[in-house]
Amino acid sequence: MTHPVVLVDDHHMVREGLAATIDAFDEYAVVLQAANGRELIDAIDGIPDPAIAIVDLHMPVMDGYATIAWLKAHRPAVLPLALTFDASEEALMRAIRAGARGFLGKNARSAVLKHALDSLVRTGYFQTSEARLELLDRNGVRSRTEMERDAILAQITPRELDLLRLVCSDEELTYEQIAGLMKLSVHTVDNYRVNLFEKFGIKSKAGLVLFAFKWRIVEP
Repeated sequence: MTHPVVLVDDHHMVREGLAATIDAFDEYAVVLQAANGRELIDAIDGIPDPAIAIVDLHMPVMDGYATIAWLKAHRPAVLPLALTFDASEEALMRAIRAGARGFLGKNARSAVLKHALDSLVRTGYFQTSEARLELLDRNGVRSRTEMERDAILAQITPRELDLLRLVCSDEELTYEQIAGLMKLSVHTVDNYRVNLFEKFGIKSKAGLVLFAFKWRIVEP
């Protein structure tokens, strides 16, 4: 089965390079290219949903954040993968809240790109630190996903779960604000955060949110 992919980036050479790489993969084919979100909306009208949209976050006319949010609202079956040079916490969190299912650096090697596409198709998400989560295979996605989710939930304490829910809140709370809401010291909340990072190989607040959404610990 070939999975259709759309590319949205204002740099023509970047799009062409990505298209050539993706088209070389047997399971994927680029079916549409656009220079910004507005071009994508105009071009995608009337065609079947692609499986994946690789979207540059920084574009003129309609940027990647707005484009990803539009896809989430109007084409929810499409899995958006954010493409960026900006790996700041703020940029990643903003993209996740818009609906991004993962991130890819513009300088990513072809093997990483392939892994990202495969992960999106298998699980609906792509995390770069998935060493402890890659137990899925194509023959048992549903049952093994549920089993793995149960195993993950069993490792999360009630207070860590409270922290996860607040971190994923639309209010974009700081850890200091979360500590106040949980009626705990910032130090205690930080210990919960570190515990979650260490248990699941997470490295950032954005990674924590993506992890919670991926395993439906918190609904996006």
